[in-house]
Amino acid sequence: MKLNLTNTAFALIFTSLLVGCSSLPPAPAVANNGDYNYLIGPGDNLNVVVWRNPELSMVIPVRPDGKITTPLVEDLPASGKDPSSLAREIEKALEKYIRDPVVTVIVTGFVGPYSEQVRVLGEAAKPQTLPYKQKMSLLDVMIAVGGMTDFADGNRATLLRTSEGGKQYRVRLKDLVKAGDVSANAEVKPGDVLIIPQSWF
Repeated sequence: MKLNLTNTAFALIFTSLLVGCSSLPPAPAVANNGDYNYLIGPGDNLNVVVWRNPELSMVIPVRPDGKITTPLVEDLPASGKDPSSLAREIEKALEKYIRDPVVTVIVTGFVGPYSEQVRVLGEAAKPQTLPYKQKMSLLDVMIAVGGMTDFADGNRATLLRTSEGGKQYRVRLKDLVKAGDVSANAEVKPGDVLIIPQSWF
């Protein structure tokens, strides 16, 4: 009798979890990101080119605090800015030393700001944080993390969208990855969190 009660309780919990997940709306196939501009983040590598001043041109990393240091320019905030805006700020800083400086900033190693990185949690083969790329899809994310573990319940996975105040969407990763159902694919947005739960069976 005790075993039956335990099985009944387990079935009720599992059913409530399924109902909770199924009540979420499916993730939109297309993410409306408008005109997406890449923003620099800690860990990015920047090629700073100062025209006619090769001694001031170099490849530099963005420090963990989001700042960069170049010759004649120390501790300039770079994180969260697009390359063109950063180039204008470097030009302004160099005006004290160089007449009419012309600066170009080229991003050569992409990480992006923490707020825009895509995170994959739970039963992914390699849970990790990924730099966001324009038009990135769930399929791209799953390839990057090596798919799911044998214990994953991919069709109960959820996509938490921080850009929409933490709204959650239902995604069908098992159908997408295991069955090749491309109708289950969807674009992701900067800052999305993909949560893959463990299967109960």
